[in-house]
Amino acid sequence: MRVTKRSNIAMRVLMFCAANSDRLVTKAEIARATNASENHLAQVINQLAQLGYLHTQRGRNGGLELARAPDQIVIGEIFRTIESRIPMTECFGDVDNTCPLSDCCRLRDALNDAAEAFFKTLDPLTLDTLTCDNEPLMALLGTTGRCRTAESAVARRAAVH
Repeated sequence: MRVTKRSNIAMRVLMFCAANSDRLVTKAEIARATNASENHLAQVINQLAQLGYLHTQRGRNGGLELARAPDQIVIGEIFRTIESRIPMTECFGDVDNTCPLSDCCRLRDALNDAAEAFFKTLDPLTLDTLTCDNEPLMALLGTTGRCRTAESAVARRAAVH
């Protein structure tokens, strides 16, 4: 199984936001720090905001931040949501499946099981597992980053509004 560019970028965005949880961050900052295109970032940020992982704020002092505490963001859930829209092989597609073996193919069942095993391996991981106390990551992202709690995120957002 190959992880899509969208999932890869989603994880970069979430890790950057977790590492900079004390402030709103911009798309341009994330692009520079994670070597990602701003166009790809815009699409992924929009999707993550719609899914409730990010809070975005427009305007001159706008930016984005995590909508949930890092320990409430399950990595398997992220991958399952983003990757589920893309069929693993042609036979998983509804419209463009031309394989005559689809109805009786045991490989299809095995691939389904393999994909589910992949997601289940990621389920115990949360965003804070990837970022908290990860000094090399914090140095790479140019921050001293601290782990934040759900309460501090909500309190900060309430103070701004």
